[in-house]
Amino acid sequence: MSSPREQARVEQAVVSRQGSRGFWPLRDLPVLVWLAATVVVALVHPFVPAPRWLMIHLLMLGAVSHAILVWSRYFTDALLHSADEDRRGQNRRLLLLNGGVTLVVVGVPYDVWPLTLLGATAVGSAVLWHGWTILRQLRAALPARFGPSVRYYVAAACFLPVGAGLGTALARGLADPWHTRLVVAHAAVNLLGWVGLTVVGTLVTLWPTMLRTRIAAGAERAAARALPVLVCSVLVTAGGASAGLRPLAAIGIAGYVTGLLLTAPAFVDALCRKPPTEFPAWSVLAGLAWLVVTLITLGAGIGAASSWPRVHEVFSWLTPFLAAGFTAQVLLGALSYLVPVALGGGPTPVRAANAVLDRGAPLRLVVTNAGLLLCALPVPSTVRVLASILVLVALASTLPLLLLAVRASRSAKAHPTSAREGPRVPSGRPAGQISGLAATGLSLVVMAVAAGVAVDPAAIGGNTASAAAGVTATGETTTVEVEAHDMRFTPATISVPAGNRLVIVLTNTDEEDVHDLVIETGANSGRLSPGQTARIEVGVVGRDLDGWCSVIGHKQMGMVLTVHVTGTVNAPATAAGSSGGHVDHQHGPGGNDSDPSPAETDETDETDQTEPIPATDNLDLMADPSPGWTARDASLPPLPSVSRSRVHRRTFVVRDVVREVAPGVTQRLWTYGGTAPGPVLHGRVGDRFEITMTNDGSIGHSIDFHAGALAPQRPMRTLAPGQSLTYRFRATRAGVWMYHCSTMPMSAHIANGLFGAVVIEPPHLPRVDRSYLLVQSELYLGNQGGEVDVTKLAAEDPDLVVFNGYANQYDHTPLTARVGERIRVWVLDAGPNRPTSFHVVGGQFDTTYAEGTYLLRRGHGGAQSLGLQAAQGGFVELTFPEPADYPFVSHLMIDAERGAHGLFRVTP
Repeated sequence: MSSPREQARVEQAVVSRQGSRGFWPLRDLPVLVWLAATVVVALVHPFVPAPRWLMIHLLMLGAVSHAILVWSRYFTDALLHSADEDRRGQNRRLLLLNGGVTLVVVGVPYDVWPLTLLGATAVGSAVLWHGWTILRQLRAALPARFGPSVRYYVAAACFLPVGAGLGTALARGLADPWHTRLVVAHAAVNLLGWVGLTVVGTLVTLWPTMLRTRIAAGAERAAARALPVLVCSVLVTAGGASAGLRPLAAIGIAGYVTGLLLTAPAFVDALCRKPPTEFPAWSVLAGLAWLVVTLITLGAGIGAASSWPRVHEVFSWLTPFLAAGFTAQVLLGALSYLVPVALGGGPTPVRAANAVLDRGAPLRLVVTNAGLLLCALPVPSTVRVLASILVLVALASTLPLLLLAVRASRSAKAHPTSAREGPRVPSGRPAGQISGLAATGLSLVVMAVAAGVAVDPAAIGGNTASAAAGVTATGETTTVEVEAHDMRFTPATISVPAGNRLVIVLTNTDEEDVHDLVIETGANSGRLSPGQTARIEVGVVGRDLDGWCSVIGHKQMGMVLTVHVTGTVNAPATAAGSSGGHVDHQHGPGGNDSDPSPAETDETDETDQTEPIPATDNLDLMADPSPGWTARDASLPPLPSVSRSRVHRRTFVVRDVVREVAPGVTQRLWTYGGTAPGPVLHGRVGDRFEITMTNDGSIGHSIDFHAGALAPQRPMRTLAPGQSLTYRFRATRAGVWMYHCSTMPMSAHIANGLFGAVVIEPPHLPRVDRSYLLVQSELYLGNQGGEVDVTKLAAEDPDLVVFNGYANQYDHTPLTARVGERIRVWVLDAGPNRPTSFHVVGGQFDTTYAEGTYLLRRGHGGAQSLGLQAAQGGFVELTFPEPADYPFVSHLMIDAERGAHGLFRVTP
């Protein structure tokens, strides 16, 4: 084992190197700036491009890379007992790194590839320069016991330029399967090579130092043995992914875990001798646990995946846990230990800074890790959102504490006498205080679960008492296994002897969609993602019962279940019976499509539940919108700048939102990005589109872009809540194209808000003074604040027909034009059922274009309307002869009277 004197010399070397420099802005500030930027993007993510990518790279490429350049350099000085005093060179490396990161995090989201290339080159050059400096120092130094740790830094520096090159290629735009493979290779090289090797090499000496115990005998030899295993594993993982060899990539992940296990004995030895008592060590320990668990999960996922898209799904799901669970916790833990040491000034200032950074440690640690664990579980999307907010707050709280720690250290240095005379800061905290703070953190997470479940009623079980209908219980239990798949329950009919207690074990064997099972008594499974199983305690059964999937439209497609009671029933006449008292688990071919039977009168009269209010009770199209309402901007977004390799990258987050759709009428819509219609995409023929869809809704959803031509099975598949995919297509033909959710029943998903428009301009389209886009759709109103009424939808009986999602909205906020200006109006009929005949009252069209071709060009002819069926689009052009208000309508007049009406306000 190392002597206390030798270990103290290692620690003191770091102290003297850092403390002797004082405040060094280019060294000390950028980590905090990058971390703060990560928090800001997390808070405003709906309003920034590629927020997920941006958050990960601000943390990993910005904060972590800067910290690695700073601290690996100074650990090198400490471990080799030498120093490279080239402060000017380090300033240049740090400036080159941070400048390059800035260019990358601007260039990728805004698709400026030359900027991305320049930034990636700068980052790679800075890290190579850094690695070469350490290698030169290693070769010049005398042999040192902990030289293997320095070799970790050199190896890590060789990986980041490779990762930067892969990232640059991805930013250029690659078609699948190359894109998916290189995403995994890029992450393996950067996360496991650049970050992982640095962390492992540093913790060989830092971990026992943080615990204030000696370094285990043989720790340096174990690190030396592990290094080639880890390096080869990174190469195998990245190579297997690049070559499309999933088993090889899985072997690489397993090899990396094996390399970590080689260093584990020394790590565990220190942990057993001196368990953590303060935030830094606990945070690092939690981060390493997340690393091991996520790597094992990733390796198993790659090995079991049937295709690279499935691998990409697994990796995308695990990425936040690697970033927040592993990287952020290790970085914040290390900084919380090293910053007080770096500030120096003796034991008193260090203790003062440590005390600040240890504030609320049990609370912060429990909230972070319990919140992350909750996000990993199959919970409702609202619960996941609330848990992620708690995790963000807990992690971000370290930033102000770092600033307060600096102030506390300076104060202790400025008043050394009073600091020495003051009460000594204890090295630990009372057990009662620890348990109290931990319990508070756990309570916050539990509150997030309760709040999320309250928002998602499908997560709440119901009352099962009415199933008995007065029958005498037999004391026996019938347990039936039921599968939910392809809009059917199998078996669809369950037979149970009268008086038996019924338990249904429901498994969602669908590969894509979310399902549940609701029994008419109120017992239900809750929403189940693919592969999930739930037990439904129906209770003692004395009468026939109906069950169904409550996901919108699923019952109407035949997803129903019947519970049939057999045997003699000694109960009121409401119970049903038949001969044959044995348990018969039939596999019936169908189910009962009727509405659920009402509960018994004596069981419902006493309830206080408020009856839902039909939205049509408040429907008055002549009323004014609610205060604060604003009309959707109908102006067509401008085209981006011309570029031969133009790639449009957008993120669509599916959310359930309550929106006003007519004066005083609200509906709970499913939306792409919070609006219905969803975001407008505008491009040219030849442009490429990369749309990342994340399902934060309550049920399964998908996306289908008519503007692209490609096989639908993979990109248009249904995503369960919490899943993401990236949809890539090239716009090869002009037109006004619809996009929409293609999850069954498609009519319900479109009618409830999941649709939008892609405008691809024909080549050489003449310029006009103003361009507007109007998307017509139908609303089948359910209850106030509720979802689509599928009965009205099946009868094709809409309550509203609207432009851009709100009835008569452009009567309240007219579209503007001037006399003589040339106006182009793009029109898309999103349906799902009604056609349109677009007409401007008092206007004549001299140009009409529909479904990719001109019907009329400027000349002597004219047109009075543009007729479109559902999912068809086009545009019209006209000029207005004099100032006035010119109504525009669907000339299917009943639809104009249902809300498909607006005004052009034309001024001189």
